[in-house]
Amino acid sequence: MTTNYRQVIARSSDAEPNDYYATDPRAAHDLLRIEPALENIWEPACGEGHLAKVFDQYGKLGRATDLVDRGYGETLDFLSYGGTAWDGDIVTNPPYKYAAEFVLKALDACGKNHKVIMLLPVTFLETADRYDRIFSRYPPARVFVYSKRLMCAKNGDFDNARKNNSMKCYAWFVWWKDLMTTSPLMGWIR
Repeated sequence: MTTNYRQVIARSSDAEPNDYYATDPRAAHDLLRIEPALENIWEPACGEGHLAKVFDQYGKLGRATDLVDRGYGETLDFLSYGGTAWDGDIVTNPPYKYAAEFVLKALDACGKNHKVIMLLPVTFLETADRYDRIFSRYPPARVFVYSKRLMCAKNGDFDNARKNNSMKCYAWFVWWKDLMTTSPLMGWIR
């Protein structure tokens, strides 16, 4: 059975239609602490810039894009990108319904000796389909799991998100373009 990742997969009846869940900016600070050598970062699902603004503060941001204009970055459909290889790292919290496509596209678009890093629920490790499409061919080099839940806010509404505790455990998944491994290193973010 083939999965059509362009279908809208609603997690619940009140899921955001464009799968926009803004990321707590502390996630960018955490990532730069554990991966300080990142450079020329392309944030391809930047939303309102919650991660990209932090990368920019550290002089690490090269480009910020999003499918929907939310007032930050360029409007660009990352999954349709056909340009030259990006000479830098690609880091994002992708829309979950397209997460597998984002990983594969980023690995294709990323230049040699650079990293692809995605903030994803730990459950992204599950399913035979993702194993066949991604992990069996491109296992991550490292996975850093949050020991305390990270807040992602539907439609960027952090006030409402604070009222409702996060139900998901997130991790930073790190692929190194030219260093594929069969045994990813695992770590925790406290």
